[in-house]
Amino acid sequence: MDRSFFMPDALSVAPRLLGSILSVDSPQGLVGLRITETEAYLGVGSTGPYDPGSHSKDRKTARNASMFLPPGHAYVYFTYGMHFALNLVCSQEHVASGVLIRSGQIVQGLDLARERRHAKQSTRSASNYVKDAQLARGPGNLAAAMGITRESHDGLDLLAEPFHIVQSGVAESDIARGPRVGVAGVAGGPAYPWRFWLKGDPTVSAFRPGRDAPVPPAKPRG
Repeated sequence: MDRSFFMPDALSVAPRLLGSILSVDSPQGLVGLRITETEAYLGVGSTGPYDPGSHSKDRKTARNASMFLPPGHAYVYFTYGMHFALNLVCSQEHVASGVLIRSGQIVQGLDLARERRHAKQSTRSASNYVKDAQLARGPGNLAAAMGITRESHDGLDLLAEPFHIVQSGVAESDIARGPRVGVAGVAGGPAYPWRFWLKGDPTVSAFRPGRDAPVPPAKPRG
């Protein structure tokens, strides 16, 4: 994968990332995963519709500055006072566009990923044992399993150490799309079907609507 892969906007790149292998190296070892779920976010300078769910919807700040870097960089943010989340920056420099990596299947460094996730639990009891399919299920868990933090990885080039990405596309028929998870208001509703995932994959997040997000109309029976 080269920088040209990330030149289109996040809406174009997000489904194309599914099936790709993303690895992050560290002094403790390397963890690699197969990407199974993504979400697109657009911001200042994007040609798509206004995205009220994006951190960079209105302006550049100290928090979202990495979203404006050249394509193929990492934007890592801290959320809910406890989780990091990894985004892959898309579009040309100074245009805010990024793909949140929501979930993946650990394919390398399984023991290290499991150790990191268990350390994140409040206790080590058997009831809190993390199943393999849940190690990188959800952006906070994914970042923990891969050892990603804002301090260590925000703004880094995705095409250089400690990152490594190998494209491995999947059939379009294997991809589903729908509203983004946990995004508040209209940005989390059916008007923004900007979440993409591999159908039937056990590592994909369970959907939950955000605060005041519109609910899609129920399908008629029969």
